[in-house]
Amino acid sequence: MIRFQRLFQLSVLSGAIALGGGALLTAAPAARAAAPQVRTQAPGFYRAVLGDFEITALSDGTVDLDVPKLLHEPAAKTNAALARDFVKAPLETSVNAFLVNTGTKLVLIDAGSGSLFGPTLGKLADSIKAAGYRPDQVDDIFITHFHPDHVGGLSADGQRVFPNATLHADKAESDFWLSQANLDKAPADMKGFFQGAMGSVNPYVAAGRYQPFEGDGEPVPGIHTHATHGHTAGHTSYVVESKGQRLVVIGDLIHVAAVQLPDPGVTIGFDSDAKAAAAARDAVFRQAARDGSMVAAAHLQFPGLGHLRAAGKAWQWVPVNYTTELK
Repeated sequence: MIRFQRLFQLSVLSGAIALGGGALLTAAPAARAAAPQVRTQAPGFYRAVLGDFEITALSDGTVDLDVPKLLHEPAAKTNAALARDFVKAPLETSVNAFLVNTGTKLVLIDAGSGSLFGPTLGKLADSIKAAGYRPDQVDDIFITHFHPDHVGGLSADGQRVFPNATLHADKAESDFWLSQANLDKAPADMKGFFQGAMGSVNPYVAAGRYQPFEGDGEPVPGIHTHATHGHTAGHTSYVVESKGQRLVVIGDLIHVAAVQLPDPGVTIGFDSDAKAAAAARDAVFRQAARDGSMVAAAHLQFPGLGHLRAAGKAWQWVPVNYTTELK
């Protein structure tokens, strides 16, 4: 009863204040302008630890791909698969690169697109700086293949973006894409691919900073080359290993998760040898699933890091768990 009386007295007092001080209480507060929408993302990087190595996934941005036209399957089937994953065509597709700090070497795997693929890409240098590094700190660069979204960031205006780095790629790749004869006989819609590769890679060749490799090996301690030809003539995956932990950087073995995970036999128009590309994907995926390796993919949603799990004839992608505890 006492509590009820107290509440009643307070309500009466409040009413008296409202009547006596109406000038104070009836004035409406000034409306605030709505904060403008920003509509941008921060420069993209994501850090992970692999044994004694530090792995940094770097975003070069995203690009819209008309995947129903690019994939080798009926467009209606592609569109249905995209819808099941709550996406649609054109598919906003990530372009990812990966920085490996071994403790003694700073190694970049793939170099983004530079200015070769339009304004939504070309953000690799910003992402490197946001991640706490500078391009001139990179010691070695390994390229999975010479398509423009993987080499375009190597050079700008004929100058090397990574002035202290040695560039590495499969000799079959450079023999194909740096050939003037191949450029001359290429169809019109492919000439830009050759020109982009030449403009990006040749500054390193001229500076004596290009070291091609043949076959599987370990050009830098902890970085192993693994031939996965098919997408291009010299497409290469890289196995990064420290203290028994493995990361497999697979380049373009997969482009569209919504389609190619449930149906791994689907290939894409970018493949120079579709049958070989599908076989390479199958072999690498099976090995990575068996040994539990972390996988780094150029075109799965940023940061493109995760694990593969077999599901009958299909695959499941398990993204890495987000962490702020790098240990």
